Amino acid sequence: MIPVKVEQLFVSTQGFVVLLRGLEDKRVLQIFIGAAEAQAIHIHISGIEIPRPLTHDLLRNLLEFFDCRLVRIEVSDLREGTFYAKLILEREGVETEMDSRPSDAIALALRCEAPIFVAEKVMDEAGRVLEEAPA
Repeated sequence: MIPVKVEQLFVSTQGFVVLLRGLEDKRVLQIFIGAAEAQAIHIHISGIEIPRPLTHDLLRNLLEFFDCRLVRIEVSDLREGTFYAKLILEREGVETEMDSRPSDAIALALRCEAPIFVAEKVMDEAGRVLEEAPA
């Protein structure tokens, strides 16, 4: 697994994109996401205060209430152009995997301050090294 961070969130001509950059890897992974998930990620990374919890805030609150911890998320697979992710949860010393869309997993990981990982095979297939702009 390759540790990554949310590098950027932007709109392209094809929709919203979250850009994950390897912490120890020069590649980036672009994942197209829905508008609601893009908004949830944007609100969190921008530090915008909202009066009521959004869905991902509510899920984080439920995890805390049930003494469950989000250990990490993994962008685990790429099949027919669709990315798949897993939530790795821990409760009372027992880890459990739960299927998730990458966009929801990322939004939740940011709120729980949980690390984000991408499977080697996914990065090998879809990761790119972006050219840096000349100074």
